[in-house]
Amino acid sequence: MNNIQSGSIARGAGFSLPARVALGGGLIVAAVGLFAAPASAHNYPVGYAPAENSVITEQPGVFSVTTNDLLLNLDGAGAASAMQITGPKSADEPLYYGDGCATVSGATVEKSAQLGGAGDYTVIWQSVSTDGHAISGEYSFTWKPREGQELATGSPVVPTCGGTVEDETPPTTAAPGTVSPGASAASSGVLTDVAWIGGSLGMVLLAVGATLFVLRRKSKPETR
Repeated sequence: MNNIQSGSIARGAGFSLPARVALGGGLIVAAVGLFAAPASAHNYPVGYAPAENSVITEQPGVFSVTTNDLLLNLDGAGAASAMQITGPKSADEPLYYGDGCATVSGATVEKSAQLGGAGDYTVIWQSVSTDGHAISGEYSFTWKPREGQELATGSPVVPTCGGTVEDETPPTTAAPGTVSPGASAASSGVLTDVAWIGGSLGMVLLAVGATLFVLRRKSKPETR
């Protein structure tokens, strides 16, 4: 989807305690800057890899979303960002691919992963712009691996960056039109990470705004 939306990322995907601490600090810094200068427009996506609604036949290796402006990257490792790749949609239970980690490079958030069976896949992402606003969205593409492409097994468990995930060593090669078996159980619960970011951001902005307003009132010389 081209519009930024409140897409949800499953619990634990890329948001460990250190990541939340880094994100919280970044939001405070960004919020102070936001009130010290005129507000700017939020980031929005300008490019996807693989392209939205595209049909790909070779493993892309890297999945990315590029926005129109820089993204927050306080720790240099993309702690304030996350990305999930799930599919194929035709499976009984879509699987997760990759290790749960996402990195930020300038205006781009990206993730390395290998895809599994043929079908439609969804990329769900979230990040924070340098003005402190949480942004998120999702898009889909179709995977039709050409014969001989190596396929990952995926994991029924939501991957956590820095945690353990099931082995994704490619065990098979692609046959056109095949779909990898679905897992018996998948973690599909809607998570509150996006809501947590938005709620924290809102409280930080309100608190900083109120504080700066009071300080500015006190700093003004009295007029007689």
